Amino acid sequence: MRITDIQRCEVRPGRLVEWTLGPAAVAAATGLPEDSRPPAYIQESHIRTARSVRDDGLFVPTWLGAAFDLPGRADLDALQEALRGWTLRHETLRSGFRWSGEPGDEMRRFTLDADAVSLQREDVGDFTEPADLVRHLQSRFDVTADALRWPNLIYAAVVRSDSTSVYMAFDHSNVDGHSIHRIPAEIQELYAAAVAGRATTLAPVGSYVDFCEIERTDADRIDDSHEIVARWREFVGRCDGRLPDFPLDLGLDPDGGLPTQSLLRESLTDADTAAAFEAYCRPYGGSAVGVLAATALAVHDIGGQPVYRTVVPLHTRVKSRWSDSVGWYVGGAPIEIPMSEARDLPGALRTVRAALHANRHLARMPLARVLRLLGSDFRPTSPDLYSIVSYVDARGVPGSVRWTEQKAYGLIRVSYGDQVCAWITRLHEGLWFASRFPDTDIAHKNMRLYVERLRDVIASAVPSARPPVS
Repeated sequence: MRITDIQRCEVRPGRLVEWTLGPAAVAAATGLPEDSRPPAYIQESHIRTARSVRDDGLFVPTWLGAAFDLPGRADLDALQEALRGWTLRHETLRSGFRWSGEPGDEMRRFTLDADAVSLQREDVGDFTEPADLVRHLQSRFDVTADALRWPNLIYAAVVRSDSTSVYMAFDHSNVDGHSIHRIPAEIQELYAAAVAGRATTLAPVGSYVDFCEIERTDADRIDDSHEIVARWREFVGRCDGRLPDFPLDLGLDPDGGLPTQSLLRESLTDADTAAAFEAYCRPYGGSAVGVLAATALAVHDIGGQPVYRTVVPLHTRVKSRWSDSVGWYVGGAPIEIPMSEARDLPGALRTVRAALHANRHLARMPLARVLRLLGSDFRPTSPDLYSIVSYVDARGVPGSVRWTEQKAYGLIRVSYGDQVCAWITRLHEGLWFASRFPDTDIAHKNMRLYVERLRDVIASAVPSARPPVS
């Protein structure tokens, strides 16, 4: 799925229908006892950050979502059955948190029973102008898929005679990119089963709520003397006591508050070039290593910093039962690339491979737990703790060969932030680039240079590389 925002995902006019958890389900949740399974550290950090930023007077939407088409005019009863079945399939979607204690500093989980889950359908009406529909969807997603409320998900369908576009938005605490990629095929299978009156062919999946308990129990066993904490302490120390920013000038005003963001998204390479780059990088670990190596070379060429430091996002789905589970299964590994050892692409590939090999295991320990043990004041003032460059090969995701035909997109909310978040996705059509970054003239200039230099480095490994189709 190409990552983009709601403004650029081919929104077309039609009749809008929306689903949220019904009043009876919401009422049932208010009286639920505590679920002993705690939040994941990444969930807690995200929600506390949202509260901190909100307390500073800024509303920063951070939802993720998916958009895709179903053929023809959808059977709305069958679609509602599919959406409810999908919600039941992934336990985290019916689980939320309350603040407790004094002064409300403890997060306690509650989880709605499956038989209490109901969806309320609202026929919003016809939209004839795409811009009006986009504004409505973004506003509804901002308010409903909010970290500080529950339920924090919403489903929508735009119905037309020849096709139906489905939109789904969630607070980030319940989903990651891997989760979003799997939505179209799962909903399509559940919808087809509902229309045909048959049982679904989807196999059961593990619960992210169970994973949260397992991961947190393991994380709570370590203390500030643990080797992982020591490694992070050294890394943060070399970053001047904070987590790393993107190593290019973003034109930020230190006294200007949290800036608005902009989105850059485009094809990076065609399929042949992506395949050739993968073949070139395979002896060093593949395209994931290649993208980080190319980034190190690109930002050094632009900014000249002698060391490229970053936190690499890595999935934590270490057991097969989590493979298709919806949740936020992401950790981070710190790496440092001395550019004196990465003067060209082969040197950068070797250096990145060694750094990942040495530090990959650090991603298994939630960073929020490590920061707490470091004892430093990491009170977040931004929704992003650090900048990222993420690489995902999505070609193996069920249904991915039909994403272009189905107008399938992964949606991100571009709102406020002082960091750079870049996602490079391997699709059947090639490499796709998307990034949100501060909306300043300098950031626009340097991000454009970064993408161009990244493309150049990839092409340097592939003499026959062709420019991507715009």
